[in-house]
Amino acid sequence: MSNKTEKPYVLRAAEFVYSNIIKIKKQNPEINNIQAFEIFMTTKEYETLSSGEFHNKWFLELKKNKFVDTVTKKKINEETLRILELQKDSMVKFLLKIPKLYYTKSHFPLEISQRAFDHLWRVCESYEMWCKETKQENLINLNIIE
Repeated sequence: MSNKTEKPYVLRAAEFVYSNIIKIKKQNPEINNIQAFEIFMTTKEYETLSSGEFHNKWFLELKKNKFVDTVTKKKINEETLRILELQKDSMVKFLLKIPKLYYTKSHFPLEISQRAFDHLWRVCESYEMWCKETKQENLINLNIIE
């Protein structure tokens, strides 16, 4: 398959996370994936995702365009919109951020931070699995599913 394969709408957020973690790794080639994820959790991009703003902006754009996606130029149906709304709600729930409480004094992540980390990891795994299933291995940079 070519790179023209359309990504499912539910992978839009995963691609956002994945591409931002790749940027972090390119800027810091000495770090591993875990460290890159931890850095991502301190960025404005993470804040955009964890607050629901990422999805809210997208939904607003869709509403303005009569629910035609600007990337695919296709109308998004109501069922897909409901799924995306559920995705937004789960992102907000799992990526809940409490400032200055990321680590305990022993430097182990708090349970809430670990839950956010695990969710981001699963999101990126799903992106890589889609890339592998659609034979777009060139998009796999973090090798999480290896």
